[in-house]
Amino acid sequence: MNKPKVILTEHLDDAAAQWLADQTHLVRQPHDDPVALHRELADAEGLVVRTYTLVNDALLDAAPRLKVVGRAGVGLDNIDLPACRRRDVRVVFTPDANTQAVVEYLWALILDVVRPRKYLTEAIDAKTFHAIRAKQVGKQLSDMTLGILGVGRIGRRIAQVASAIGMRVLCNDILKPDALDLPPDFQGLFVDKSTLYRESDILTIHVDGRPENRQLIDAAALSQLKNDCLLINAARGMLIDNAALRDWSLRVRTSGGEGLAVLDVHEPEPPQADYILYGLPNVKLLPHLASRTPQAMANMSWVVRDVVAVLRGEPPRYPAV
Repeated sequence: MNKPKVILTEHLDDAAAQWLADQTHLVRQPHDDPVALHRELADAEGLVVRTYTLVNDALLDAAPRLKVVGRAGVGLDNIDLPACRRRDVRVVFTPDANTQAVVEYLWALILDVVRPRKYLTEAIDAKTFHAIRAKQVGKQLSDMTLGILGVGRIGRRIAQVASAIGMRVLCNDILKPDALDLPPDFQGLFVDKSTLYRESDILTIHVDGRPENRQLIDAAALSQLKNDCLLINAARGMLIDNAALRDWSLRVRTSGGEGLAVLDVHEPEPPQADYILYGLPNVKLLPHLASRTPQAMANMSWVVRDVVAVLRGEPPRYPAV
């Protein structure tokens, strides 16, 4: 019996890729050559992507035999789910693959800011030693309020860590708390967005990529933040109005505030040369590193199990469509 043809457009963990190759006729075709990709898709039954392959009408039109798309990751922003439904193409993903990695990374970002530290690389005299100690005085997290916009898998785990540290935790989500399947010991207080913005010393964003969330953090939202708020976005670049963020950063600096934005995600990626957030001392930019641990990347890669399950006519574990 001929094995089903599956196209892989982006990198997978070696073990998962080899397993998929053993189960299927695997063709590696990078997403950045659309002509070659469409040619290979003509007789493909499966497609495995990560972040940068756009699964839209144009791609699906080139794949008339396609049965399943596997997204090795959490967000589905690059996949047109209604278009897949119209064609009876299943979509599977790995919703909990990188939760731990992202939560750990988020806390690393926070601690880098609130507890600055300087490493000693050579002998220094007593005056310099004590000058460093006098200058590098951080903030204590237990005296701060953490605001979490979006209380899904990542948001709720961040809230649990913050509560364990002793922080006050404020939350907001499109869903009501009783619809979120929260753990019994969850200690976050749910508030409206205005309260969240006004009272947070640290605001971290963890909402999905639905169209109505585009530029959710706009000029109106930013105007409500404290002048020393730490704003973190490690979710999706499209969630922030970049022009409004630039205005906020300049306004904060002019007023003498210590407000800071740390962005791990951007739109587009990589940011272009004219990215208006380059060069702002109180906007720190990172190259989308939140899920970059070997374990998280391996977890995401094993979406291939669900891809093969669908091709075999079996129910997938994590269906999106």
